[in-house]
Amino acid sequence: MLTPRSMPVVAIETQIKDLVSKGLYHQTFLLYKQELHPSGLHANSSILPSLIKACSSASSHHFGLQLHCVALKSGSHSDTVVSNSIISMYAKFSFVDAARKVFDSMPYRDTVTWNALINCYIQNGYPAKALQMLKLMYFNGFVPKSELIACIISVSARTGQLRLGRAIHALAITDGRIQETVFLSTALIDLYLRSHECLMAFHVFDQIAVKNEVSWTAMISGCTANHNYEMAMDCFRAMQVERVKPNRVTVLAILPVCAEFGYIKHGKEIHGYAFRHGFDRDHHFSSSLMHMYCKFQGALHSAKLIFKRSTVKDVVMWSSIIGCYSQHGDDAQAMKLFKHMQAEGTKPNSVTLLAIISACTSLSSLKLGSGVHGYVLKSGLNFDIFIGNSLINMYAKCGCIEASHHMFKQMPVKDFITWSTIIGGYGLHGRGEEALLLYHEMKERGTQPDEVTFLAILSACNHAGLVEEGQKIFYNVMEAGELALTIEHYACLIDLLGRSGKLEDACEVVRTIPMKPSTRIWSSLISACKVHGRLEIAEMLAHMLIESEPENAANYTLLSMVYAETGNWHGVEVVRRVMRVQGLKKNCGFSQI
Repeated sequence: MLTPRSMPVVAIETQIKDLVSKGLYHQTFLLYKQELHPSGLHANSSILPSLIKACSSASSHHFGLQLHCVALKSGSHSDTVVSNSIISMYAKFSFVDAARKVFDSMPYRDTVTWNALINCYIQNGYPAKALQMLKLMYFNGFVPKSELIACIISVSARTGQLRLGRAIHALAITDGRIQETVFLSTALIDLYLRSHECLMAFHVFDQIAVKNEVSWTAMISGCTANHNYEMAMDCFRAMQVERVKPNRVTVLAILPVCAEFGYIKHGKEIHGYAFRHGFDRDHHFSSSLMHMYCKFQGALHSAKLIFKRSTVKDVVMWSSIIGCYSQHGDDAQAMKLFKHMQAEGTKPNSVTLLAIISACTSLSSLKLGSGVHGYVLKSGLNFDIFIGNSLINMYAKCGCIEASHHMFKQMPVKDFITWSTIIGGYGLHGRGEEALLLYHEMKERGTQPDEVTFLAILSACNHAGLVEEGQKIFYNVMEAGELALTIEHYACLIDLLGRSGKLEDACEVVRTIPMKPSTRIWSSLISACKVHGRLEIAEMLAHMLIESEPENAANYTLLSMVYAETGNWHGVEVVRRVMRVQGLKKNCGFSQI
């Protein structure tokens, strides 16, 4: 009977190869050290590749270097298979220069050799060298594997080198020796979708004879990344029609689409599918699922349940649930969760702070807002432009315009939102002159106002009664034609003119407005007529408003109030009778006091 020590070399080689194929790398090393190394027997070229593969997979740098020495001493390094495995090992260890030296010292190179070195460059972030070696490979008459081509295309996609990716795509098409695979097609789809060339991506996708879950997922993920949510949902439905089962990545890609479009039914179906296939235990899936429910009105309970059951509550999950409460108007609970988050030792990020600043703004709590600002300063996030803009808005709406302006001055970078926020803040406080100065300063510094800025300065003029200035700005912007004027801009101008008693001018704007006047415009104008005693115009406008919206009870109430102002009680009674006949009821106000 043979003892382990007396086992023939061939048997040891067979056993080592078997252990490596099963992934039992440490047992492989132990067997080698016990049977081959102590007896002075060197591993030969038939066993070295298996041992080197074990070193690569187990990240055993020291033993891998020893095996390279064994190969050099025994002369096995001249064997192409051995050297190929050494190059692959050094690629895994990120020893790029060592891999290149092995490559350069080889007397003969095959396709695997070239593929191994190019893969080494790709894996370690040297796309230019990978491309250079690919050209040399072709020059020497070797054809790269389609998997290697796919890897280079993927690198091109990640680094934004569309031109390089296209060139390699052209090579793959013209060279009939390169086999078309789903892996290669998927890499091309990813390349074109990352480059926002959706039509080309769809063309490549249509050419795939048998589409698997990877190719479908690439299409869905790419469409989602390009904000083409409708197309992403169409692909997901088509995938189901083709009876291709979505995997975890597919489900993660389609959840934002459900959130964006408010597809609560589809979202719940995907939740059920994930539960049946065990995806719901994945932390990233739970986080995405909770974010989706946070977007749905009336689905706060589901979001709370997912958050409560989650075993890993990271900053993303905390930010989502805090933002969810803030969006649903429960700002007090958002603040409570923020304190709980800090007590649990989770450090808030910029998303968390944006949500909590919004909650402080809604609560009009200067004390809480100042406290959050203090935390922002300590965490070094005070230079984040989004947080800075939110703090300017918070201080202005909490009644402290001086602190708002101080925050504005401290910001090293100001975008159009920054300027719009501070201008709107001064307008809110009735300080139109300061708002106008900031508006002109904004333009002088080269920041072009957008539609939001324009509305902010008009509102500031309105609150401060700066009629001529507001009119001048409005007509200058209209003549320039650089901004798309909306109904809100016209409503603000009409309200400005109406409040100042320029009713004829206001009516003229209503007549020339390029879109249908809103209820707000009519109501504003009628109220201005009442204030300035022009009740005959108010009555005429109220009738016009009823004609445009005969089912709105508020319009009849407005006409009734106009009649009451003029002492026309018969008219009041007629209006009320019409409302009763049509089943219209006045919306009752209420007080929380």
